[in-house]
Amino acid sequence: QVQLVESGGGLVQPGGSLRLSCAASGITFSGYSMYWYRQAPGKQRDLVAAITRGGNTNYSADSVKGRFTISRDNAKNTVYLQMNSLKPEDTAVYYCNARFLTEAYWGQGTQVTVSS
Repeated sequence: QVQLVESGGGLVQPGGSLRLSCAASGITFSGYSMYWYRQAPGKQRDLVAAITRGGNTNYSADSVKGRFTISRDNAKNTVYLQMNSLKPEDTAVYYCNARFLTEAYWGQGTQVTVSS
């Protein structure tokens, strides 16, 4: 049974930081590319960041470049999203996604709220 479990979300003031984690089980984690998506209320789910099996990273939104960092620890079967200088517009549910060829798995999401 494949499980992706996100954690680390919460309420933070503008300018603050959070580190999201996504722990995977039931898959050979090192063989999967990993992604972070986010979905704000009333909006579609958007790709935020990606990291390949080899550790190459990509950030889809200009708004997060330089503020967010995706990383992975294959020994811990975990992918991270370090989020700095958070803004109210970063408020969303953040989802972890694992992909290999036609296989794709999602976590349940973790809420991030940026508000004073």
